[in-house]
Amino acid sequence: MTRRQKSPLRPLTAEEHQELERLSRALSESATQVARAKVLLAVSQGQSYTAAARTAGRRSGDAVSQLVERFNEIGLAALALRFGGGATVVYQSEQRQHILETVKQLPNLAQTGTATWSLSTLQRYLRSQAGEEFANVSTYTIWQVLHQADYTALLGLIAHAEMSKVVAGQRFLGFHCTP
Repeated sequence: MTRRQKSPLRPLTAEEHQELERLSRALSESATQVARAKVLLAVSQGQSYTAAARTAGRRSGDAVSQLVERFNEIGLAALALRFGGGATVVYQSEQRQHILETVKQLPNLAQTGTATWSLSTLQRYLRSQAGEEFANVSTYTIWQVLHQADYTALLGLIAHAEMSKVVAGQRFLGFHCTP
């Protein structure tokens, strides 16, 4: 005989049931959301938390209990993925925008010693010019910002004279913005 459930699943509305059915069969949703939908449907059909966990390919009835509690409180939003750890975002959109604006400017040959940006020269420039907010910026962080903005590093060297040319509507700045 199973223990009495501390917080049993509340009755599902027709819309919630329909959405859970859709999610439980979805191939384009994350596996976690599909499993959570299957668990909630199994519990709504009267299965124990342990049996519902096994139905969805999970092991822990305790996790099902926590999901049911969250579903009772916030509804279908309980199926959404939450923060799962990892590094916190250090550079917000303003700092990322500042990096992109810096890349769009031509580097000062006398100041930077180069006519094109590289990740390391951009890093040195940001550290020296932007002050405390970029004191610890890494080349990887700069690369991520540029990658997310669809910039890719150009192969080879680009002469200073070529940097002002317009090619396919995009300026060469040591980095090329792909359409």
